Amino acid sequence: MTQDNARGTAGASPASRIGGVWQQAFRLVPGIALAGVIALAATFVARLHGGPQLLYALMFGVAFNYLSHESRTRPGIEFSGRMVLRLGVGLLGARITAAQIIGLGWETALTVVAATVTTVLCGLAVGRWLGMSRAQGVLSGGAVAICGASAALAISAVLPREKGGDRFTLMVVVAVTVMSTLAMIFYPLIARLLHLPPPLAGLFLGGTIHDVAQVVGAGYTLGPDAGDAATIVKLFRVSLLTVVVVVVSAAFKQERERALREHAAGGEPVRQALVPWFLWMFIAMVVLNSLGALSLPVQSVANDCSRACLVVAIAALGMKTSFHELARLGWRPLALIAIETVWIAAFVLAVVAWGR
Repeated sequence: MTQDNARGTAGASPASRIGGVWQQAFRLVPGIALAGVIALAATFVARLHGGPQLLYALMFGVAFNYLSHESRTRPGIEFSGRMVLRLGVGLLGARITAAQIIGLGWETALTVVAATVTTVLCGLAVGRWLGMSRAQGVLSGGAVAICGASAALAISAVLPREKGGDRFTLMVVVAVTVMSTLAMIFYPLIARLLHLPPPLAGLFLGGTIHDVAQVVGAGYTLGPDAGDAATIVKLFRVSLLTVVVVVVSAAFKQERERALREHAAGGEPVRQALVPWFLWMFIAMVVLNSLGALSLPVQSVANDCSRACLVVAIAALGMKTSFHELARLGWRPLALIAIETVWIAAFVLAVVAWGR
């Protein structure tokens, strides 16, 4: 928003501001309704024929990818893939208690931290070998290690400007979404093949899959226990975003300041919270549930709302997944993210195998 627009909005009457809010809300309706219809179709097929509801929603969404570029449906699809997703994950805290988190143990926390650090280092080493910059290695490694597209956007905000930097960030977002989608499909099969118990299956899925939605989708296909464990592990990974962004910001401080001196600022910087609000919501729900403040009916409603939000969000994420865009971005960035994905999966699987 420009300063003139900001002054105009500030000077507008309450009725005008309310009208503007409603206008923005109406722009979201077509895309949200589309994602909702796909979610309902996935739910119907899952109940009629069996199978994972979330996976059906994802596949049906991919079939309607072209609608994510339509001006009428795009805002609502974007909203469903971000805000509805985060609301669904935040509400998941209503079924988890602090005792369950403590029950994961220090070994799980240490495994997640080690996997995060080594994956970022892997991105630096392999990126250099492929002829990429240090910033590109950190960006891709951080996205794979923490939470996919959200981590990529957060980390890119503290990296210095580079030629083609925006394009590389877009590639990372697309690639980690595709890799995470594939992981959502195949990693539960690996867990079943290895006969992993729910806690170890949750560690494997939550510690390796990039995006929160796909972790939830993969985890709950193996049952509620594995889904809860995977969600807790994943949200612990998300909480590491704060530390990683601060470290990256400090490491690239001089380069970033030099780049800013060379390029005139195009506008006021946008400040984003390092710890996403849905993580705070998740923690608040866990605390309330741990204190016994949530009755069984409230927990049931929260769980149903969470499930509905996640199905809608995954349908939207499916519509945003495009394999054509990925094919036009070259093989080296994709190879880098694929290697990082294999690394973190192999690392966590090795720890799981050693701990059995």
